[in-house]
Amino acid sequence: ALCVAVTTGDVAETQALLCCGAAARCDTGDPAWPTPMALAQRSGQTLQVELLRHNLSYEFSRRWCALRDGVLSYYESERSTAPSGHICTADIVCLACNPPRTHGMESTFEVYIEAERLYLFGADSADTTREWVWSLAKSFVPPCAEELLGHDFERVGRLRYKGGLSLGGTQEGWFALVASTLYLCSGDGEQHEAVQLRKLQELSVQGDNEVLVLVERGRTLYIHGERRLDFVGWLQAIQKAAGSGGDTLAEQQLTDGDVPVLVDRCIDYITQYGLTSEGIYRKSGQNSKTSKLLETLRRDARSVRLKEGEQHVDDVANALKRFFRELGDRGLFTESWSPQWLKATALEDEEERMGEYRRLLGALPTVNRATLKALINHLFRVQLFAGDNQMSTHNLAIVFGPTLFQTDGQEHQAGRVVEELVGHYVEIFNQAGDFICTVYLEEKGTEAEQHVKIPAAMTAEELTFEILERRNIVSREKEYWSCFEVNEREEA
Repeated sequence: ALCVAVTTGDVAETQALLCCGAAARCDTGDPAWPTPMALAQRSGQTLQVELLRHNLSYEFSRRWCALRDGVLSYYESERSTAPSGHICTADIVCLACNPPRTHGMESTFEVYIEAERLYLFGADSADTTREWVWSLAKSFVPPCAEELLGHDFERVGRLRYKGGLSLGGTQEGWFALVASTLYLCSGDGEQHEAVQLRKLQELSVQGDNEVLVLVERGRTLYIHGERRLDFVGWLQAIQKAAGSGGDTLAEQQLTDGDVPVLVDRCIDYITQYGLTSEGIYRKSGQNSKTSKLLETLRRDARSVRLKEGEQHVDDVANALKRFFRELGDRGLFTESWSPQWLKATALEDEEERMGEYRRLLGALPTVNRATLKALINHLFRVQLFAGDNQMSTHNLAIVFGPTLFQTDGQEHQAGRVVEELVGHYVEIFNQAGDFICTVYLEEKGTEAEQHVKIPAAMTAEELTFEILERRNIVSREKEYWSCFEVNEREEA
């Protein structure tokens, strides 16, 4: 695949293949053009040649470098009087720090310049590399964007962009990628923003890898690639940062409510198609399908759309359970706080016990707390349909106690915690007993508007019948009414 990619203009494909382990020195099988580099040269793909050159595992040439008056000069030795080459910092468009030993050295960084050239520098210590990177960044990043240099960035540089509501052209901006956050400063220094990449609703590429589209709640950011070489690096780095970064909750792709997208997708699917499924969460799905689904969700849950007919509810339910069972740092309740949750079950006074649960809930990390609330809210709904699915609060606790606490199920405390969290959901999670909601019958308009007080435990069926009763509408046999919840963006 690499031998084919290097003969085209698709630099992003070549970069992706190299990142996946393709060997830049592999044998093409053609004696006349024995390496991918030779194939790229034959095809006249200069950018491919440049990319391959800097992905080869070769010995670095030791050079003495000096940064003076906006020029980075490098010499054969410290005694040399004339430089063997130089880079004007005004020509630099991007700096990128590589992971340790990426190119055979302890620490390396890349310098991209306007003329579509890439320079690779390395040092024996990360501190030395970092000092050079910071000095170079300070020399080409303008004062209006200097705040970017206060971050421990992986990549910093200049790109063109525009906001989703802008009808005009693109404008110049300065960007810094720091872990899973993309910082932006406009060219005039008036706009300073931070994009939480793991909370994006959508990340896509338009055109021939020319425009990166980042969709957040309420806005869209278009980042344009003027120069292919450095833009490919930005594209790969942002896509990686926007994915799941590990096995803990905080490292997952997140919703606006700080719930992992993986968890949100599974809960939403089961709420739609599995609430009345007998033995939901107790039955095991097919192991191979569960493993494949969980692997896909872990890789990029944001891009996954679970559809009825394509996934069975038991496979989705099993994937959700396995996700919680395999979470790092001892799972949802955390290694630090799990013993306290289990210990709370020994409190005999119910009011005191509920108070302790609320205290422990507040002590959990933000993402863990939000995820626990979302899951218990879901299980609360599931047990409301126990007449159909045979999954009472107790039965759910038997399944989820050992799963969430990652125990072998021999002790009863884990199950009791889950059973009480579900059974006392409204009280423990401080859910208002009632709230006022505007409901429209058939069409959105003043005449069709109804203001209803909705208890936390009210079902969609109960709400539907209450609205029909208010309007003196009798539901006849084989006549079906549906109730839809619409969020503030008017999406069902």
